[in-house]
Amino acid sequence: MTPYVITFVLMLGVFMVGCFALKWPVGVSMMAAAVVGAIEGGLGTETIRMMVEGEFGYVDTILTIASAMVFMKVIEDSGGLDALSSLIIEKFHKVPAVLLILIMFIIMFPGMITGSSTAAVLSSGSIMAPVLMLMGCDAVTAGSIIAMGGLLGMIAPPVNTAALIICAGIDVPYVGFTGPLLLLTFPLAIVIVLLLGLRKVKNLDYEKLKPALAKQDEIRKQYGFKIYLPFIALVILMVFFKILKLTEDLGMPVIFLLSAAVGLFTGKKINVLKTVPEAIRTATPVMAILMGVGMFIEVMTATGVRGLIVMTCLGLPSVLWLIVACTSIPLFGAVSSFGACSVLGVPFAYIYASFLGGNSVVVLAAISLIASVGDMMPPTALAGLFAAQVTGVKKYTLILKKCIIPIVILLAWAAFFLAKSKLIAGLF
Repeated sequence: MTPYVITFVLMLGVFMVGCFALKWPVGVSMMAAAVVGAIEGGLGTETIRMMVEGEFGYVDTILTIASAMVFMKVIEDSGGLDALSSLIIEKFHKVPAVLLILIMFIIMFPGMITGSSTAAVLSSGSIMAPVLMLMGCDAVTAGSIIAMGGLLGMIAPPVNTAALIICAGIDVPYVGFTGPLLLLTFPLAIVIVLLLGLRKVKNLDYEKLKPALAKQDEIRKQYGFKIYLPFIALVILMVFFKILKLTEDLGMPVIFLLSAAVGLFTGKKINVLKTVPEAIRTATPVMAILMGVGMFIEVMTATGVRGLIVMTCLGLPSVLWLIVACTSIPLFGAVSSFGACSVLGVPFAYIYASFLGGNSVVVLAAISLIASVGDMMPPTALAGLFAAQVTGVKKYTLILKKCIIPIVILLAWAAFFLAKSKLIAGLF
């Protein structure tokens, strides 16, 4: 056994003990594994520097997630998300298929702006859960739709944390991802939600839904059009300024904070001193994971473990690369989908973008979609467990079984993008 293998096994062992035996948070377990790996790898006094550099490796992503969560919390507390849900249901209840698709997009929305499946499931997912069940979906089906919406939301643009992590690992700028990510996620979202829910909601009775939507309808009527202004501000700042080149890129954190500021005056009164700390507390677990991932990867690089993983992947027969990518990355994601992006996503990105000559943007987008499945893998299974919680399903495994076919479809779609990255890049 080589020194690199010993270091990697030790780091992985410390991480597993921290997560599952000591019940530490994922971020803390990764930090402990990084410290032990640095000491065993002979970094000595350089260990402290590695920890600091690694911790700040994803500072841009951390700022984006924090500001996005502030925006999400503001539109929740102001009633904006409730009003949008109510409007969509009222306008499209006569067309159940379209309504299901729009509900799926609402579930995805928080994940799209935070890069977190947990944010999607716990915010819009919890709002849509009773609506889905009133429409005729049983609890397991509703939970499955919410869980898959959380996975796709974390990968859809504009904020894809998994892709950002891989970009940082291979020094690729996070530019040009919007088109490929839209093509990756939105067709999947439509197919999956119709596959899971269409048979259940064909005979939708809108009159039964009205009492459950009374509160949302009241908010919408009380505040009128202005309740939607934060969403409009977000779109304008993200899209039109960039297209028309009216100003320099403001940066995602500033865009989210400006849109959140608009939301303070468009709906229910918000206590900023309460809402903002709550938003940051909600985002803290994800931000801590990113800090831990940064330290973990920094030490893996300095000790040569990362190079070992890359060379091991390259040593596999080329015919197995696609199969190994679609199985190993999600399985490692059972520990952390973000960790899987760093440990395994980066080597496979090198393989497909550099050695096989694929388009780097499409390759990274596809690998990030594969990594998202990790949030459904036990024992952590963040998306699945929280989806079971918000729908009242006692056994998360029931939701996982329901999602097996959608997950297979997702992996097949991602594999197609990996194999045909040049062809797909030509579309954009």
